[in-house]
Amino acid sequence: MPEMKNITVVGAGLMGHGIAQAFAQKGLPVTLYDLSEELLAKALASVEENLGTFVEMSLETPEGAAQALGRITTTTSLPSALKKADFVTEAAPENPELKQELFGQMDRHAPEHAILASNTSMLSISRFGSEVRDQGRLIITHWFNPPHIVPVVEVVMGQGTSEQTKEAALGLLSRIGKTPVLVNKEIPGFLVNRIQTAMFREVLSLLEMGVASAEDIDRAISGSFGLRLSVQGVLKTMDLAGLDLMLKGCSYLFGHIAGGTEAPEVLRQKVAKGELGANTGQGFFSYGQAASGAADAPPGKARDKALLTILKALREGKA
Repeated sequence: MPEMKNITVVGAGLMGHGIAQAFAQKGLPVTLYDLSEELLAKALASVEENLGTFVEMSLETPEGAAQALGRITTTTSLPSALKKADFVTEAAPENPELKQELFGQMDRHAPEHAILASNTSMLSISRFGSEVRDQGRLIITHWFNPPHIVPVVEVVMGQGTSEQTKEAALGLLSRIGKTPVLVNKEIPGFLVNRIQTAMFREVLSLLEMGVASAEDIDRAISGSFGLRLSVQGVLKTMDLAGLDLMLKGCSYLFGHIAGGTEAPEVLRQKVAKGELGANTGQGFFSYGQAASGAADAPPGKARDKALLTILKALREGKA
């Protein structure tokens, strides 16, 4: 398989522009595709702002940031975006019909050696990519928001994914400084979202029962095991506590924690009232309203700075 040199990202939205940035910062030329010049201009502005944060925190030089931005080429022509690609990442909305259409075009217009990857967080690539002629070149590379910062990328094997494709994807992600985590088979939610959703279920149950406020629940998580998990993970935490103690705790608590198979009423009520979170100004918390009546933008820059500070500290601690 040829070296993965030319990257194409299909979709320049919330995840796509950050994925493009991650490749560009590591020296790879990226072609970023979306439907309109307006969407692409917005994506480049977001990348430029993100790079500015790296410069502010002395994690990138102004020259390096300018070079990274210069490595991203935009286009509204999908065939043009695909014609020289070695690795294609689809980052479109979670709509199986849309993804199926895109993968059909990716199959027709990308070179035969190109790997066709999807950033889907929950859908089966074996289904929406079923019409791709060579199933061996299909793979899921699921990035996490913000993708230009979060190290882990889930690499999920489709039913027909070849070993060559798997190794090439793992190698490429490692080469740009990411931490690929291999998921050996497609299951709903893959790895991270299954674990995260189990926590969501319990948190929503506790909120619904009135056990604690939204503020205290979030404080409890971020200031206790949430802090610890970034250092040692879940299974190592169990090892360090002692598996005999874990057995006793699990045997007692498993019968008391949430086990429902339907979304909790507290979440359904929020959605029914149009309280969808930061974008509408109200969710489990209230967010400031701009003069126009629209919610202020979520504090993405502050979040990014906090995450970069944590990552820097973790890396220095391991040095």
